Amino acid sequence: MSEEQKDRDIAECQISAQSCDCESSFHQPHVSIGKITAEVPVVLAELSLHLNVNAIIKFPEPVLEIKDIKKSVKLTQCRLLLPANQLFVKGFVRKNIQYAAPCPEIEMHSDKSVASDIHSYTVDVPFQCVTEIKKFLTCPIMPEINKRYNFDFHVSKPMHCGFPEKDELQSNDLSKFHQESMQHYNKLPFCELISSRIIEWDEAIDRRPLPNCSPIGEGVFTKLEEKMVLELVIKVLQKQQIRVSSTTNDHDDCYDCD
Repeated sequence: MSEEQKDRDIAECQISAQSCDCESSFHQPHVSIGKITAEVPVVLAELSLHLNVNAIIKFPEPVLEIKDIKKSVKLTQCRLLLPANQLFVKGFVRKNIQYAAPCPEIEMHSDKSVASDIHSYTVDVPFQCVTEIKKFLTCPIMPEINKRYNFDFHVSKPMHCGFPEKDELQSNDLSKFHQESMQHYNKLPFCELISSRIIEWDEAIDRRPLPNCSPIGEGVFTKLEEKMVLELVIKVLQKQQIRVSSTTNDHDDCYDCD
């Protein structure tokens, strides 16, 4: 690579973007006027679910004490079974546990102090429940049933030997198959997780004291029993066609959001 090429590459690497102020103005969008039909997500129900979860968490090493636990709820399934109106909910609580683990070196411990390292351990606590939606904000569109119809044609055939000459066999034609089928592609209801609230109680179930020459009351454990109350607010929706009516395209209804 030549020196000129190297200098040009260095100059390109030194280029950086600079931010500056820019002005913006309102742009009037195009809106259809009159009576129109739109397909939009419609809220079928908004539910508050209460779940009780009990789990045993096993750590990969001895734990001196829990420092912090960060939690987040994740849904993996939310299905409304129509026309039974049963809602199946499944997911897990992701927990990142920060804890102190005693150092393995015995020389770092004394009868008045314990040396430890801060570690973290991530675990998923599963949950699932089934509940009935007893009241809908908007009636769901029930699924259409697929249908199949078989039909035949009349045929007449001469009889074989042993029957009078004028006799005929009248039946359907077994050598042909005719059918009309209809399939419906229904709109599947779906869910949105609005909020979650967790009340938990964690307690060690195999805590044992540290070896000799350790402060009074210090100990370690590897198993944690967790009792958790989980409250979820879930919105159930379905795409439906609705009638929208408008007589003006003015934007007088725009307000400042202060």
